[in-house]
Amino acid sequence: MKGMELKNFKWIREPESYRIHEDKIEIVTKPHTDLWQRTYYHFQNDNAPVWQMETEEKYFSFVVKTDFTGSCHRFDQCGIVMYLDSENWLKGSVEYENDRFQHLGSVVTNNGYSDWATTEIDASVKTMWYRLSRREDDYCIECSSDGITFHQMRVCHMFKGKGKIAFGIYACSPEGSSFKAVFTDMQMTECRWMAHDGQKPDEGCQ
Repeated sequence: MKGMELKNFKWIREPESYRIHEDKIEIVTKPHTDLWQRTYYHFQNDNAPVWQMETEEKYFSFVVKTDFTGSCHRFDQCGIVMYLDSENWLKGSVEYENDRFQHLGSVVTNNGYSDWATTEIDASVKTMWYRLSRREDDYCIECSSDGITFHQMRVCHMFKGKGKIAFGIYACSPEGSSFKAVFTDMQMTECRWMAHDGQKPDEGCQ
C-alpha cells in the first residue's frame, strides 16, 4: 500500500480558519455549514469543508482520530468522509445533541438522498477513531474509542463508488455555532475489512 502524503489532499470548500501540520489538522467550523440531501428534512445542504485525496486503490482502509472537545452546540460534528459529488457521498461522525448525549452515526447518500443511522453515546465522549474500508464499490465504516478495537457502524454500497474515489475528513456546524475540530493519526493501510467467508455469492450477483 502506497504511503499517504498530505500534499495529495485537496480542499472542497476551503475553510476560512484551519492549520495543517505533519501530525495534526485543525479546522474551525463556520456556522450554518452541513452535508445533507433531501430525505425527511426536505433541504439540500452542501457547504461543509472537506479535505480529501483521490485513489484508485480498490482495497484499502483509512484511519483517523478525531478530537471534538470544543463541540457544544446541537449538530456540531467532525469525522471521516468520502465525497464524490454533492449527491453521492458518505460520512461517519459524532454529532453533539445536548449535555446528556450525542449521536454516533453515519450518513450514506446515493443519487441525491441521504440515509442517516445513529446510536446515542454519552456527551462526555470527546474523541473518536474512525476507519473507512473499501472493497471495490462496497464500503465499511467503523469506530473505536482507543484506535485498537474497531466496531462496525455501517456497511453500504455506493452506486458511484467504482474506479477513482476521494476520501478524507470534514467538519461542520449546521446551526449558529463554531468549534475547533482536531484530526490526528491519519493512515492508509491494507484493507482491514476482510472478505466474507460464509455463504457463497449468487451466480451473477455482484
